[in-house]
Amino acid sequence: MLDTLTQLITLEQFLLQPETKPASEFVNGIITQKTMPQGEHSSIQGELTSAVNGLLKKARIAWAFPELRCTFGDRSIVADIAVFTWEHIPTNPDGTISNTFNQPPDWVIEILSPNQSVNRVVVNILHCLDHGSQMGWLIDPAERLVMIYQPNQQPIVISFPDQMLIFPSFANALQLSLGQLFDCLKVN
Repeated sequence: MLDTLTQLITLEQFLLQPETKPASEFVNGIITQKTMPQGEHSSIQGELTSAVNGLLKKARIAWAFPELRCTFGDRSIVADIAVFTWEHIPTNPDGTISNTFNQPPDWVIEILSPNQSVNRVVVNILHCLDHGSQMGWLIDPAERLVMIYQPNQQPIVISFPDQMLIFPSFANALQLSLGQLFDCLKVN
C-alpha cells in the first residue's frame, strides 16, 4: 500500500499543483523535490547561463534558461540549465516567449549538488536525449568533472583542467576548458 507521499498521480494532476521551492519534478507518477542549490551549484549555474546567453542569445542562436520546467514524455522536469535553439523556443501568438515549455531542451545541463542522487539526474538527462535533446551535461563540482551525454553514444568524461568541453553543434562558438568552467568557483 502506498502512503500519501508516494501516492501515484497523473501528470495533469501534478501540473495543477502550486510550484514548490526548490522545484518538484514528476517522474513515473511520483513527485520528487529537487535539492536546494548551494554555493558551487549556484555559481556554476549563473556563470554558465551568462556565458551561453552572452554568445548565443545575442546572435539569436539559442537561449539558456535556469531552473525551467519542461514537460514532455509523461514527465515534468526542471533542469538546472535548459538551452533551446531559437527555432524551438515556444512563443505566444503575439511573439512573446511562452510560459509553458512542452518539449525537451536541445541541451540539458545538470549540476550535481551534495547529497543529490546521481542516478536520478542521469535518468533525467537520458529522458531528454530519448525525446530529442542533442546533448546533456552532468557537472560534478565535488569531483571537478563533466560527463557529456549524446544520443546513442557512450558518455564522455572530461576530467582534466586543460581538456576542452564538448558543445552541441549549434553552440560551437563556445570554447571552454574544464579548468575555465571551474574557475568561477574561485573567490580570489
